[in-house]
Amino acid sequence: MNKKKWRHIVSVYSMIYTAITLLSSVLYLCNGIYEDPSGNWHELDRAMILLIGIAAFELCTNLPVKPLILRYVTAYIPSLLLAFAYVWSTGLREPLAKTAYRDIWINFTSLFVLLSIINTAVCAYKKKRGDKKG
Repeated sequence: MNKKKWRHIVSVYSMIYTAITLLSSVLYLCNGIYEDPSGNWHELDRAMILLIGIAAFELCTNLPVKPLILRYVTAYIPSLLLAFAYVWSTGLREPLAKTAYRDIWINFTSLFVLLSIINTAVCAYKKKRGDKKG
């Protein structure tokens, strides 16, 4: 992978992490909670889960699997299992919330689906644009 690709991955990771953290903070403030009750561990956990998701997305954009939906599923399933394993491992540090696995499934899946839709749209646009040029 070249330097430009790494820079792109780090930029996407940083932007998504910042957006998620800001959204979480705003939601806490709107609910009258002025400090993150989970503290610094929660920030590190968010960073790790996002890293798993970004790695999975990079994997699915580079897998030589056709059709595109199969490529997404091939990357999604093992990465979601890895996210579940990470959540389980955090349970060794502190008790998990009753909805921990449901929450990670909803958050991980929604971000993965959003990125997949964006990637599909970009691929379709590039293909359409390439057909017009040729």
